[in-house]
Amino acid sequence: MSPRPDPSRHHPSTVSNSLDILEVVATLGLGVTAKEIAAALRLPQATAYRLINSLVAEEFLVRTSDLRGFGLGARLNGLVTAASIPTVSTAARRQLDDLRGTVRFAVHVIAFHHGNLRVLDADPDHPVRAERELVRYLHASAAGKLLLAHRTVWQAVLPSTPLRQLTPVTVTDLAALDTELRTIREQQLAVQIDQLEQDLACLAVPLRNPYGDTVGALCLAGPSNRIDALLERAESLRRCAGLLAPLLF
Repeated sequence: MSPRPDPSRHHPSTVSNSLDILEVVATLGLGVTAKEIAAALRLPQATAYRLINSLVAEEFLVRTSDLRGFGLGARLNGLVTAASIPTVSTAARRQLDDLRGTVRFAVHVIAFHHGNLRVLDADPDHPVRAERELVRYLHASAAGKLLLAHRTVWQAVLPSTPLRQLTPVTVTDLAALDTELRTIREQQLAVQIDQLEQDLACLAVPLRNPYGDTVGALCLAGPSNRIDALLERAESLRRCAGLLAPLLF
């Protein structure tokens, strides 16, 4: 942890102080006390206590069982996961290389995390198209539809505002989307054609953890006019997903 500036010459904001407190707790470890945090940051104890209590209320910090110290809270998990660089094992990489070597389409691995999508491994020869839209608009992508299809209350994952119409054929009607999700659950295969981006089609099959939960998607993407060729590879995509999932999750 870097040394702190002299507070007599520096007036950090509440946000800055709060982030510094999280850094101190991460550095000093579980059980660090409010007094130790204040001393490390050269903050007035009253200021430190106020900010710590606010971070606890927001679940960025938690109190230890003896109520004497603090640790990092659950709300930081998503931030840490989002900031960390995904790692794919050598064995998983071999499986992906084998699949990518047999198809002339993009093969991507998408992870599901708390109702969000994250590109875990992008095809090095075929960049992810419309990645920003892919992770933001679950109703429009094959991976997003697969995630929604395996949520008990899928509507809770979507925004309360009307769904975004990305292309003329994007499904935005909730009843129509519900029908589509039922088909995906039955077939264990999600397909989108021109819904995320014009001239882009994609298949997505589930990647499951050891408990049988769908925690990601193996995707095959290519031009919309090659959808028949994409669908012909659905079974090989499923087989690869079965081999790949234990190596990833």
